[in-house]
Amino acid sequence: MTIANPSKALILLVALISLVVLMALDKVPTDQGMPILTAIVFYGIGNGIGAARGQQSPKMFETKEHE
Repeated sequence: MTIANPSKALILLVALISLVVLMALDKVPTDQGMPILTAIVFYGIGNGIGAARGQQSPKMFETKEHE
């Protein structure tokens, strides 16, 4: 797989890292941060699964072109 939408991947990565850091510093309570963290992770996974199935959407990953 290749990254088809680098800006979307970067936004997800920054959100993931920021949330983990805020939770580690106790700025965001764990009981409120975990659902957001789960949503971010599964959104990225869902985009990868959609790419593997060849679905058309503005996804983060896409299948490789075979030559």
